[in-house]
Amino acid sequence: MSRLLITGGAGFIGSNFVHYWLDHHLEDMVVVLDSLTYAGNRANLALVEDNPRLRFIKGDILDQDLVEHLLRKQKLDTIVHFAAESHVDRSIHGPDTFIKTNIIGTHSLLKAAKAVWIDGVSDGLHPHRFHHISTDEVYGSLQPDAPPFTEESPYAPNSPYAASKAASDHLVRAYHHTYGLCVTMSNCSNNYGPYQFPEKLIPFMLTRALAGDSLPVYGDGLNIRDWLYVKDHCRAVDQVVTSGKIGETYNIGGNNEQKNIDVVKMICRLLDETFAEDAALGVRFPNAPFSLNRPAASLITFVKDRQGHDRRYAIDTKKSEVKLNFKPKESFETGIRHTIRWYLDNEPWWRSIMDGSYRKWINRQYNV
Repeated sequence: MSRLLITGGAGFIGSNFVHYWLDHHLEDMVVVLDSLTYAGNRANLALVEDNPRLRFIKGDILDQDLVEHLLRKQKLDTIVHFAAESHVDRSIHGPDTFIKTNIIGTHSLLKAAKAVWIDGVSDGLHPHRFHHISTDEVYGSLQPDAPPFTEESPYAPNSPYAASKAASDHLVRAYHHTYGLCVTMSNCSNNYGPYQFPEKLIPFMLTRALAGDSLPVYGDGLNIRDWLYVKDHCRAVDQVVTSGKIGETYNIGGNNEQKNIDVVKMICRLLDETFAEDAALGVRFPNAPFSLNRPAASLITFVKDRQGHDRRYAIDTKKSEVKLNFKPKESFETGIRHTIRWYLDNEPWWRSIMDGSYRKWINRQYNV
């Protein structure tokens, strides 16, 4: 039996992982630590809130004393560290928060783990695991014909977000090599799926299409990303935490490179198909294009590109496939279908978080 601290467990990927872990590890105890910033939502855990194996703590990873207290009192042996500021656009306009949370916050967690799991024991090293979730963006941008990044690729972050995650990666590695902390790391590609905050590309385009609003695409729309369905990501992190080699890094991707414009067009096509199959949706969403006898793709517009927009990300997943026996189950289309269905079935969830501050941010960022 393991006892986990999941940081950022009320956020998008973290909450999906909490659901996954409780479903698949029926004897384990899970403590969620989340400061509930704009992208953290207690409602993400509503379906598991009454689970006796779950404890929720509102708190900040910067609070080292709190983390040490939790590790000792709850006798936790594993940290899965999701907590992070992650939106590139926000990092461009306000990098300070990213430096504070992603770098200083990670360092605070590492200090707490070292204090409890290494410095605080007198009878040898207690079994423990610190797993750090990172991103493919630390590797920088790829040329169109370049091979995907591997775990050995040099870091070349191009945004404040990517730079902050790169710095946190280096700190995790340093605590392993210097102090002997038992760590693993994973660098994932773009996630999508249930509970994703609507500022991110896929839920952003989906919710705007349902409202009949324009679908603003940066630049020429030809920037390429690899897409990973969040539930596949959760399975992969499970594999790393339970069987990954201490000190190792694993790239986790969906093997789904897609141009941004093609992502938006697929959302539009599948949304049109969904509306055609369910007449009730036209009543629920009277401003959606299909309800007005228009294709959703008619809403696509192109806007000024963002600063420092990386052209392509792609990661080589061979190590994860060979060492962890991990392959994604979802294709991009099946994952998008699941995502569309979830947002249609959970309209109150996303409407409740699209408040005035959210709309102000979107209007500023896209000039819409």
